[in-house]
Amino acid sequence: QVQLVESGGGLVQAGGSLRLSCAASGRTFSNYNMGWFRQAPGKEREFVAAIKWGGGTYYADSVKGRFTISRDNAKNTVYLQMNSLKPEDTADYYCAADYKYLITYSNYYSPTRYDYWGQGTQVTVSS
Repeated sequence: QVQLVESGGGLVQAGGSLRLSCAASGRTFSNYNMGWFRQAPGKEREFVAAIKWGGGTYYADSVKGRFTISRDNAKNTVYLQMNSLKPEDTADYYCAADYKYLITYSNYYSPTRYDYWGQGTQVTVSS
Protein backbone atom coordinates (compact mmCIF):
# COMPACT_ATOMS: atom_id res chain seq x y z
CA GLN A 1 0.00 0.00 0.00
CA VAL A 2 1.20 3.52 -0.84
CA GLN A 3 0.14 6.72 0.85
CA LEU A 4 0.48 10.06 -0.93
CA VAL A 5 0.05 13.41 0.80
CA GLU A 6 0.05 16.66 -1.17
CA SER A 7 0.79 20.07 0.27
CA GLY A 8 1.65 23.57 -0.87
CA GLY A 9 -1.59 24.69 -2.46
CA GLY A 10 -3.14 28.06 -1.77
CA LEU A 11 -4.31 31.37 -3.18
CA VAL A 12 -1.95 33.31 -5.42
CA GLN A 13 -2.26 36.21 -7.82
CA ALA A 14 -1.83 35.73 -11.54
CA GLY A 15 1.85 35.73 -12.43
CA GLY A 16 2.83 34.31 -9.06
CA SER A 17 4.38 31.00 -8.09
CA LEU A 18 3.63 28.03 -5.90
CA ARG A 19 5.48 24.80 -5.19
CA LEU A 20 3.45 21.70 -4.55
CA SER A 21 4.91 18.73 -2.71
CA CYS A 22 3.78 15.14 -2.58
CA ALA A 23 5.21 12.92 0.13
CA ALA A 24 5.03 9.18 -0.45
CA SER A 25 5.28 6.30 1.97
CA GLY A 26 4.80 2.58 1.93
CA ARG A 27 7.03 1.20 -0.83
CA THR A 28 10.29 1.90 -2.63
CA PHE A 29 9.71 5.43 -3.90
CA SER A 30 12.57 5.34 -6.38
CA ASN A 31 10.69 2.67 -8.36
CA TYR A 32 7.59 4.81 -8.83
CA ASN A 33 6.66 6.79 -11.88
CA MET A 34 4.94 9.90 -10.49
CA GLY A 35 2.36 12.16 -12.02
CA TRP A 36 0.54 15.39 -11.26
CA PHE A 37 -3.03 15.87 -12.42
CA ARG A 38 -5.56 18.59 -11.83
CA GLN A 39 -9.32 18.90 -11.83
CA ALA A 40 -11.26 22.12 -12.07
CA PRO A 41 -14.93 22.32 -11.01
CA GLY A 42 -17.16 20.73 -13.62
CA LYS A 43 -14.23 19.43 -15.65
CA GLU A 44 -12.51 16.10 -16.05
CA ARG A 45 -9.22 15.35 -14.38
CA GLU A 46 -6.37 16.32 -16.69
CA PHE A 47 -2.70 15.51 -16.93
CA VAL A 48 -0.23 18.19 -15.83
CA ALA A 49 3.23 16.61 -15.54
CA ALA A 50 4.97 13.30 -14.93
CA ILE A 51 8.40 12.04 -14.00
CA LYS A 52 9.70 8.54 -14.61
CA TRP A 53 11.48 6.49 -11.99
CA GLY A 54 14.66 7.15 -13.99
CA GLY A 55 14.06 10.92 -14.13
CA GLY A 56 12.56 11.58 -17.57
CA THR A 57 9.88 14.28 -17.51
CA TYR A 58 6.70 14.99 -19.44
CA TYR A 59 4.42 18.03 -19.49
CA ALA A 60 1.03 19.05 -20.78
CA ASP A 61 1.31 21.70 -23.48
CA SER A 62 -0.66 24.12 -21.32
CA VAL A 63 2.02 24.16 -18.61
CA LYS A 64 5.20 23.58 -20.60
CA GLY A 65 7.76 26.25 -19.85
CA ARG A 66 5.94 27.36 -16.69
CA PHE A 67 5.82 24.23 -14.51
CA THR A 68 8.68 21.96 -13.48
CA ILE A 69 8.32 18.50 -11.98
CA SER A 70 11.16 17.05 -9.93
CA ARG A 71 11.75 14.35 -7.38
CA ASP A 72 13.95 13.75 -4.35
CA ASN A 73 14.19 10.02 -3.80
CA ALA A 74 16.01 10.51 -0.50
CA LYS A 75 12.96 12.38 0.81
CA ASN A 76 10.35 10.22 -0.95
CA THR A 77 8.91 13.40 -2.38
CA VAL A 78 7.90 14.72 -5.78
CA TYR A 79 7.52 18.44 -6.43
CA LEU A 80 5.67 20.63 -8.88
CA GLN A 81 7.11 24.12 -9.20
CA MET A 82 4.49 26.35 -10.79
CA ASN A 83 5.54 29.74 -12.13
CA SER A 84 3.71 32.41 -14.13
CA LEU A 85 0.41 31.09 -12.83
CA LYS A 86 -2.77 31.94 -14.69
CA PRO A 87 -6.40 31.95 -13.54
CA GLU A 88 -7.00 28.91 -15.74
CA ASP A 89 -4.54 26.95 -13.57
CA THR A 90 -7.10 27.08 -10.76
CA ALA A 91 -7.96 23.50 -9.79
CA ASP A 92 -7.47 20.77 -7.26
CA TYR A 93 -4.07 19.22 -7.87
CA TYR A 94 -3.46 15.53 -7.28
CA CYS A 95 -0.30 13.50 -7.27
CA ALA A 96 -0.36 9.89 -8.38
CA ALA A 97 2.03 6.95 -8.25
CA ASP A 98 2.54 4.18 -10.77
CA TYR A 99 4.42 1.16 -9.55
CA LYS A 100 4.55 -0.60 -12.94
CA TYR A 101 7.98 0.85 -13.70
CA LEU A 102 9.01 -2.10 -15.88
CA ILE A 103 6.16 -1.41 -18.31
CA THR A 104 6.62 1.24 -20.97
CA TYR A 105 5.42 4.63 -19.76
CA SER A 106 3.84 5.71 -23.02
CA ASN A 107 0.46 6.38 -21.35
CA TYR A 108 1.88 8.64 -18.64
CA TYR A 109 -0.91 11.16 -19.38
CA SER A 110 -3.76 8.78 -18.55
CA PRO A 111 -5.19 8.67 -15.02
CA THR A 112 -5.80 4.95 -15.49
CA ARG A 113 -2.04 4.37 -15.58
CA TYR A 114 -1.67 5.22 -11.91
CA ASP A 115 -2.23 2.92 -8.98
CA TYR A 116 -2.35 5.33 -6.05
CA TRP A 117 -3.64 8.86 -5.56
CA GLY A 118 -3.34 11.57 -2.97
CA GLN A 119 -6.24 13.52 -1.53
CA GLY A 120 -5.47 16.67 -3.50
CA THR A 121 -4.48 20.24 -2.72
CA GLN A 122 -6.36 23.28 -3.92
CA VAL A 123 -4.73 25.95 -6.06
CA THR A 124 -6.58 29.20 -6.73
CA VAL A 125 -5.12 31.85 -9.02
CA SER A 126 -6.81 35.24 -8.88
CA SER A 127 -6.78 37.66 -11.80
